[in-house]
Amino acid sequence: MTRGLRALGLAACLALWLAAPGAAAPAAAAPDPARPRNAAEAACAWSLSLDGTPRRCVVTLAGDAAAGQTVRFPAGCRRALPIVGRLARWRLEDGALRLLDEANAPVLDFALPETPGPLSAAAASGERYGIAPEGPRAAPPEPPPVIRAALPKPDPRPPATPPEGVSGTYALDRFSEKDTCRLALDVGALRVLDGCRDLGLTVFDPVSWRYDEGRITLFARRGHSVGLVPFGDGRWRRDPETGTTFVLRRVAP
Repeated sequence: MTRGLRALGLAACLALWLAAPGAAAPAAAAPDPARPRNAAEAACAWSLSLDGTPRRCVVTLAGDAAAGQTVRFPAGCRRALPIVGRLARWRLEDGALRLLDEANAPVLDFALPETPGPLSAAAASGERYGIAPEGPRAAPPEPPPVIRAALPKPDPRPPATPPEGVSGTYALDRFSEKDTCRLALDVGALRVLDGCRDLGLTVFDPVSWRYDEGRITLFARRGHSVGLVPFGDGRWRRDPETGTTFVLRRVAP
């Protein structure tokens, strides 16, 4: 099914580009597929990705008269990018490519600047997404930043016993949302409690933690880590403070 959707999207894009005025002449200026000028040019296959992660999905913006401007994607995309499950329709208006839900409310709004550069949009959760056309004339996406230490190096020292008041249950607070997720930091174990609704933490997928020299480090299943430092009242903030707000607030022993 995935290959079929991608093939249909690529065929539609290729036919559009070959039919574009001046497409047969190498010297003629070709339209930039990353910045469609109308709905016909936007109705193609696009690669949607979550910034800072390898997770991506190919979605097809359908523009046929029978189905309307709908968003189509393989079933597996719901697992790779849960936000895809909310997408139903799309519009090209006001200088932006907008992905909408069933009620035509915006889910992701990609502005189309006149100058070259990646297209980016922020979700309501604060996570950022990129989108790029899938096709023979699409510029290759910039490679993700190289993570020099993808896996934590083995530490011959035994884990430091956290002082009283460090272990316990923590709520994850974001910039505008509180208690989006809860984590239990037990001695030697980390558990994400039921009811977590934070997409960023779900993608990060923490499985263990460590306390050392006044600092908490969360380790993801794939080896990435997030360091946190205390800043009073049982709260720990990400250090360095990059990306969206990430604060753990102790709510129970």
